[in-house]
Amino acid sequence: MAKRPTPRSDNLRLALAQEAARIMAEHGIGDFLLAKRKAAQRFGVEDGAVLPKNTEIEAALAQYQRLFDGDSHVESLHAQRHAALMAMRRLREFEPRLVGAVLRGTATRHVPVQLHLFADCAETVAIKLIDLGLAHEVTENRVRMDPGRVLAYPGLRFQIEEQPIEATVFPPEAIRQSPVSPVDGRPMHRASAAEVEALLASP
Repeated sequence: MAKRPTPRSDNLRLALAQEAARIMAEHGIGDFLLAKRKAAQRFGVEDGAVLPKNTEIEAALAQYQRLFDGDSHVESLHAQRHAALMAMRRLREFEPRLVGAVLRGTATRHVPVQLHLFADCAETVAIKLIDLGLAHEVTENRVRMDPGRVLAYPGLRFQIEEQPIEATVFPPEAIRQSPVSPVDGRPMHRASAAEVEALLASP
């Protein structure tokens, strides 16, 4: 029988979530597992059972940003979303979708904008970037499609308005199946350009 959480373990779990959130906010770490491990190390915690879930860390991160970053977070998030929209408009033939922390609203200023693009080959996207005069770097991104399947897809890194963009290029049919979110394990939400426009227009 699994142990029931005690008030002490609940308090420790919350403290770990808050520390992991602080680490992500202050050090620009976008990896939940890495932030979680650093928080556990700082607290001297070795029991994995008390480590917080990614959803708990993200909630603590949102609270941290409201309390300590205030207007600066709002401004940096707006800049990231504006850069995302600019990139999506320029790459509209690849049906771009915004994903990740910039979409969810918990991105730190250090986190790159994450886009999903859909094309028969990544070279087509690279040629488009060259035509647009955008210097880029070719990468490879590993994406979890379901709990037991991780696939490697080509990626491209470039900048729009000094904002780093990381684009993962999927085959066209993959637009119908979203990868698994690293935060809650559910299908990742992908936002169209129209949805990003609506986010930018909202107060």
